[in-house]
Amino acid sequence: MTPKLASLVAVLFLLTACTTVVDGQAHEQRDAGRQQAAFVPAAPPPAEVGANELGQVPVLMYHRIVAQPKSVYDRTPEDFRAELERLDREGYVPVSAADFTARRLDVPAGKHPVVLTFDDGDPSQFTLGPDGGPAAGTAVRILLDFAGTHPQFRPVATFYVNAEPFGDPGGTRTIPWLLDHGFDVGNHTMTHANLRSAGESAVQSEIGDLDALIRRAAPQAAPATIALPFGIHPRPKELALDGPGYHYRGAFLVGSNPSPSPYTARFDPLDIPRIRSQGPTGDEAEYGSSVWLDKLARNRAGLYTSDGDPARISYPKSDTDDVAAEFRGQVNAY
Repeated sequence: MTPKLASLVAVLFLLTACTTVVDGQAHEQRDAGRQQAAFVPAAPPPAEVGANELGQVPVLMYHRIVAQPKSVYDRTPEDFRAELERLDREGYVPVSAADFTARRLDVPAGKHPVVLTFDDGDPSQFTLGPDGGPAAGTAVRILLDFAGTHPQFRPVATFYVNAEPFGDPGGTRTIPWLLDHGFDVGNHTMTHANLRSAGESAVQSEIGDLDALIRRAAPQAAPATIALPFGIHPRPKELALDGPGYHYRGAFLVGSNPSPSPYTARFDPLDIPRIRSQGPTGDEAEYGSSVWLDKLARNRAGLYTSDGDPARISYPKSDTDDVAAEFRGQVNAY
């Protein structure tokens, strides 16, 4: 072998060795990345956290968030913040109405789902400011700011809108923003109509036209639920969920009590109760959120408590008969 050829072979050998080392390191890094991505902490034993995924779930109903309330349906920004503080302190984690009715309750072990809903698309709930973000003092801004200082509290809520959501004709600015930022938008009919007194074709127009409005505003939108104006069903009731151009998984009422777990035989997608957000006093306060959260705090065994594993449904054995038939294959009674 000539000296020149020997030098070339040596260079090639060194290049091959370096490539092998680099490739080996790359493979090790990729393998480590896969292992890290695949690692999910195991959920604790259900008994350890008192899991009961057949327990009650509070679905809270809000309307206006204003400095000067004019009715029991209004709450001040301070009221709203205080209620969020209480929910976080007592271990509640928000889930959307869409996820609740789809039985996608991915909540950390020992925590409790809560559904935050807002009716009527009032500007006090959400308005875009000059900077393109939610205006100060609106429910969305308060919720985002709160979540920023309370990491385990998800900024998730469902907004049930009418024909001009948040004072935004057609919802062309507001609806896409909400969906792009992890919020949920649902149907509250075009004119907030009393569906009981409307004929079948009028009911279908009220619901179907609003569904079309949401989809025009955000082509990626797929409204999953409806909040019935005044909590009143149409006739027949099934029109609330199915009609020309729309199909929903759940119809929410005005209500006055927590909802059954969606995994129970008692859960009725056509009749999902809600609790009005309200302080401990005032007209019908016994049906409001302050009183109901007190009741749930005193009876933790009856509250939905997650086992931390979305693939199974854990609960005390005494509640076995309450499981809906379609979920019997996921039960984890202890």
